[in-house]
Amino acid sequence: MRSHASNVLLTAIAPAIWGSTYAVTTEFLLNYSPVTIAMLRALPAGLVLLLLVRQLPTGIWWGRVFVLGSLNFSVFLSMLFIAAYRLPGGVAATVGAVQPLLVVFLAYFVLATPIRLISIIAALVGAAGVALLVLTPSAALDPIGVVAGLAGAASMACGMVLSRKWQPPVSLLAFTAWQLTAGGLLLVPVVFMFEPPIPVPTMINLLALTWLGLIGMALTYLLWLRGITRLDPSVISPLLLLSPVTAVLLGWLFLNQTLTVLQLAGGILIIGSIWLGQRVGHRSDAALKRESAATASKPEPTHQRASSSIV
Repeated sequence: MRSHASNVLLTAIAPAIWGSTYAVTTEFLLNYSPVTIAMLRALPAGLVLLLLVRQLPTGIWWGRVFVLGSLNFSVFLSMLFIAAYRLPGGVAATVGAVQPLLVVFLAYFVLATPIRLISIIAALVGAAGVALLVLTPSAALDPIGVVAGLAGAASMACGMVLSRKWQPPVSLLAFTAWQLTAGGLLLVPVVFMFEPPIPVPTMINLLALTWLGLIGMALTYLLWLRGITRLDPSVISPLLLLSPVTAVLLGWLFLNQTLTVLQLAGGILIIGSIWLGQRVGHRSDAALKRESAATASKPEPTHQRASSSIV
């Protein structure tokens, strides 16, 4: 139980830090386009980690790394920023909150993880909580923005499930370095072909980019991948809802934004959604341990013992 709780807490650090992206970007990186920021977050962090591990993919992992890099970074971040530009922030966050529900069904088809009613309830409660937390009555819907938000949520959901399925033959540090570098490289041609020229950074810009890249990408994604390898998808996906909670709290603490009763109610619903997800994951872990113990306690068949002794 203690091991499960520590894994959840370490994994939760990632989405909590990701919630600082909006405040850091709007306060310290106003002259940078969103896709440029996405590239500058992923690529330098990936290259720094690559220099540390000094290890490149081999064989089939070249293709897998670029697939995961595109899903987790290139496509996800691009769709996220399109949704942010075309939708009010509350609508974009609410659309993205469907991701835990997508993970439930993707995990069933890709990982054969059972679909549990409590997981669906947790995902719906979490989406309702995000809506109360960030949605305003005057929010307008833009079809392209909604589609982009759904595509971004689906992209990261696919990346998360595939990261669980494709267990790499290397350390998590190397796996993180590969994905960050691949995701950043895929964004380079987009930035130089379609985005405005990158402005000369000030010291404040450099500090903000360092936070977003080394802390907000390299460290957090290392913790996130660690969680993916150790926890059930139904446990991990609700943790993503911590990002809008962090964003609202930072806005309230440092940007003089208000915090209403409805927002507090939304935060409570999100915490409840995460708690439900942990119950599912704890039961899954307990079931796996019981199955392993039962398998270990079975006597080995006679013909297998004989074969082993001959070998």
